[in-house]
Amino acid sequence: MQRLLILMLAVLAGLLPAAANAWWQPDWIYRKQISIDTTTEGAAIAQNVGRTPMLVRLHTGNFAFDGVNENGSDIRFVAGDDKTVLNHQIETFDPLMGMALIWVDVSDVAASQRQDIWMYYGNKAAPATGNGQLTFDPNYTLAYHFDGAAGAPPRDTTAYSNHAQTPVAGSVDGVIGRAAQFAGAAPLMLPASPSLALPAAGAFTFSAWVRADQPAGEQLLYARRDAGNALLIGLNQGVPFVDVNGQRSQPGQPVSPGSWQHVAVTADGTQIVLYVNGRSAATLMASLPPLSTVAAIGGDVPGFVAAVAAPAVDAAAPNAGATAAPNAAAAPDTAAPAAPVFTPFVGAIDELRISKIARPAALILADATAQGSESRLVVYGVDEKQSGFGFGSLGFLLNAIPLDAWVILAILALMMVQSWIIMISKSRNVSRVSAANERFRAAFSKVGRRLELLADDGTLAARLKDAALWRLYQVAINEIRTRRAQGADVDAISAATIEAIRASMDAVRTKENQKLGARLGSLSNAIAGGPYIGLLGTVLGIMVVFLGTAMAGDVNINAIAPGMAAALIATAAGLFVAIPALFGYNRLVSRNKEVSADMRVFVDEFVTRLAEVHGQSHAAEGGQGNTASPAGNLAGKA
Repeated sequence: MQRLLILMLAVLAGLLPAAANAWWQPDWIYRKQISIDTTTEGAAIAQNVGRTPMLVRLHTGNFAFDGVNENGSDIRFVAGDDKTVLNHQIETFDPLMGMALIWVDVSDVAASQRQDIWMYYGNKAAPATGNGQLTFDPNYTLAYHFDGAAGAPPRDTTAYSNHAQTPVAGSVDGVIGRAAQFAGAAPLMLPASPSLALPAAGAFTFSAWVRADQPAGEQLLYARRDAGNALLIGLNQGVPFVDVNGQRSQPGQPVSPGSWQHVAVTADGTQIVLYVNGRSAATLMASLPPLSTVAAIGGDVPGFVAAVAAPAVDAAAPNAGATAAPNAAAAPDTAAPAAPVFTPFVGAIDELRISKIARPAALILADATAQGSESRLVVYGVDEKQSGFGFGSLGFLLNAIPLDAWVILAILALMMVQSWIIMISKSRNVSRVSAANERFRAAFSKVGRRLELLADDGTLAARLKDAALWRLYQVAINEIRTRRAQGADVDAISAATIEAIRASMDAVRTKENQKLGARLGSLSNAIAGGPYIGLLGTVLGIMVVFLGTAMAGDVNINAIAPGMAAALIATAAGLFVAIPALFGYNRLVSRNKEVSADMRVFVDEFVTRLAEVHGQSHAAEGGQGNTASPAGNLAGKA
């Protein structure tokens, strides 16, 4: 029984979180495991993504915001080797609301693999080191998060500082934090900086999250015109398209109105590929013309008609597009043929990026998969403490357990402690009884016909005080001596007297059995009631999770999974109470039966010897008597 309990304790120790094998720096107390999963169980990306700014989306469903600085200044990201520090940029960090958006520069995302990075935190003295200029590689020439103050032009987080020239119309909740709102008014103007200039047949990538609220007519998401050349990305009746100098991609499936879609365009000098939600939607066999003027987001470039009609205007100047409008009004007769009129874009745009290279298809898919609200690419693991105690997967789940489930777990903990105390104490008791019975058997085997030989041995009595057989023997000898003291002739015992002695021994045997089985009912309660109590805690926990999900309106699996897993801890705790109790109960009942059988055999053996000894003595004196059976009349005949 003790070996069984030791085995159960070893299993429990194996379930507890182990101490971390490696730790980046001792000044950081906590760390969190974050996995990038490109296998079929995750994002199912079959090509190498390479270097990418990966979005880490923290919320109360996967991070408790305990022990971290209020502004996230102590957060550090380290590669799986626990040595290489990764650059990161904090877009939003609000521990009060329980939300954070952090971009992490992952140097190499491989295909069909699961690789880990670690987020360290818990260092009050750590300075802030987040830097978007290092997080986005040098081939990103523009990156807008639209997280700035309302009414201010969006700011570029790359090293090129290509800040917008005009503010956005408004700000709304986007896929990633805040997004720019477009209400059909003036577009958002991008600067004509050298880093955004495109050479002839140059490489280019545009990507953004788009929500088309009124996808009617032809609306432009991105427009750039220069001396008769044009690059246009937009929606035609809700169908994404890319247009280069009038050559347009084949139409595909329309986007869903009012929902966020990831739209990207890449050009490598020979072909242009249009992506929707990370998948190729159209291919245009063309190369880009040289473009070095301003660009517009959410509408067409103002005054582009006059720019085509009046080649004297320096299109390379940053304000060429803006100064061409008066010329168009002054010389309408010399204007070029009217270009298509585009309807202003109505909707929202989030996470706008422009690159001077053609990003691979795997990276476009990774962006569309990781940046959405239900990312299958980024998987959040457990939080660990440097000491290794109280954290790990178990500690992460314990933090998500609601109060009512804690009450259930407390009840189960009391049942577990009670059942283990009973099992240990009863196991020790039955071991002492069995060992003492063996010693008594060894001594009784030498008694022979002198049944009262052991009764007066004080030393032996001290050694046999735990033996149930010794107590049976004592009551039998006491019955014989009591009758002798009352003047009865014990050398001629009748069948009725023998049965009376047997009854006295059976009474003691019954009491011994009751002592052996005492408190085993508590183990039965733990076996039968533990799983049901645990199931009650699970049901209550799941009810709380679904209620919170309904109130928050968030169906994200990352939000409900921790609560569901925490609720299942109650059922696991109930089983952990019941399973050891079941094994211990069966073991104790089996050993009790062995002791009970030993007592029953001893009673029969002692009564038989008693009949044998006193029956033969009477036969020698009276010449008659039945000694074959203790039920015979041993008193003799006149």
